[in-house]
Amino acid sequence: MSLPSVYPEAPKYSEDRGGNHAAVDFDSSVESRPRFDRNISDAIFLVVMGVSGTGKSTLGAALSKALRLPFIDGDDLHPQSNVDKMARGEPLIDTDRQPWLETIRRTAVSSILSQLGDDYGLHVSSPVRDEDQRPGIIIACSALKGSYRSVLRGETLLEAEASKYSGKLPTCFVYMKGSREVLMDRMMKRQGHFMKAEMLDSQLKTLESPDNEGGVVAVSIEWSTEDQVRGVVRALEDGGLGAV
Repeated sequence: MSLPSVYPEAPKYSEDRGGNHAAVDFDSSVESRPRFDRNISDAIFLVVMGVSGTGKSTLGAALSKALRLPFIDGDDLHPQSNVDKMARGEPLIDTDRQPWLETIRRTAVSSILSQLGDDYGLHVSSPVRDEDQRPGIIIACSALKGSYRSVLRGETLLEAEASKYSGKLPTCFVYMKGSREVLMDRMMKRQGHFMKAEMLDSQLKTLESPDNEGGVVAVSIEWSTEDQVRGVVRALEDGGLGAV
């Protein structure tokens, strides 16, 4: 059986032998296992990135179905203070984003360790996956700056992560590219999203292209979702993403 197409949040509960649910503490129950039981280097963390209006959530959900991996919209992991700020039309600053980005990284790691739980005796309640299914997770996140992507790769949390498990979680980025004109047209048509259309220029100014970074595949927002998925799947199969 494959993973569900959309998995809204990382698993948070384990089940004891009596069938009772208990919270999984990433910093305690996992750490108590031997280090060699927690190698996650065969998993993958796929970040769908780009400015607002590129269709990150749509592609993320489609990739979830194609790759049989859980998907989370990174916007759902923002603290309420960030959501309120964006709803007022105020751009976030780096001190607003830092804890959000760290939460995304930790959520990805926690979800993947939960997927590996049955294999490694953690008795974690998580979606059932095929024995040959590569564990992983897909999260949509703007990831506009190189420094933000460093956090998502775990580079700023590497020492803390290394004490919890062996191996390094491979991280790849799907960069959704598009012109300002197409993005603005999409933005003006969106309903119920807290991002204001006039903030697009601010995001485009902030964007630091990841084209020259490792572990990145670019897709055009003018492609169909099916073509975008094919491009990403092909890059993964061919090893062209070179996850870092």
